[in-house]
Amino acid sequence: MSRLILIPARMASSRLPGKPLADIGGLPMIAQVAKRAAESGAGEIAIATDSADVARAVETLGFTAVMTATSHQSGSDRIFEALQALDPDGRFETIVNLQGDLPTIDPSLIAGAANVLEEGDADIATLGVEIEDEAEKTNPNVVKIVGSPLGPDRLRALYFTRATAPWGEGPLYHHIGIYAYRRAALERFVGLGPSPLETRERLEQLRALEAGMRIDVGLVRSVPLGVDTPEDLERARAMLS
Repeated sequence: MSRLILIPARMASSRLPGKPLADIGGLPMIAQVAKRAAESGAGEIAIATDSADVARAVETLGFTAVMTATSHQSGSDRIFEALQALDPDGRFETIVNLQGDLPTIDPSLIAGAANVLEEGDADIATLGVEIEDEAEKTNPNVVKIVGSPLGPDRLRALYFTRATAPWGEGPLYHHIGIYAYRRAALERFVGLGPSPLETRERLEQLRALEAGMRIDVGLVRSVPLGVDTPEDLERARAMLS
């Protein structure tokens, strides 16, 4: 299946202003994410942004940028606008939404999400990892996957939550926020609008589950560092130095 990796990037971060252009290893963070996408070999790449500065920064390095509206409330809305502009004829069948704040992500995870989608019958695919740190099990900032096993490294997602779930003996899984969509599924998803559980948990993926869409999860072994704070930024700089 033909694949397009779209990386949403907006400048209006409250905790780390100007985040996409933060320097990491001599490159803007958004460029480091694009490089990881290129290293994955998982598909063509474009950056969807509301900032001319971000667009110029990535285009200087040979990547494609698409200007999108400043009003988007989510990355999925932003990448859908970019998809319509880049590919009005529907050439791409698998769309990967790669967050623009994952500069140290293992490139194999990017390809892995697309593979989970294309190897099964799901509308959307994502990734998860077993939680080993006891503190993470009760941390509401760590999103947990409640799922039914499909195999040794696959789950069918039943729910996502910030609570400690499911109850009882057994593993808990940390959700990794990278998504692969079938094109029609992305179009349906953005057309639905926020759902009640999505609003309550502040988890966009619940919109799909509430609408009866299927999300499959590939289980992997590592969680990429998401850069949300100055401390995260310093960690990423150390990792890529």
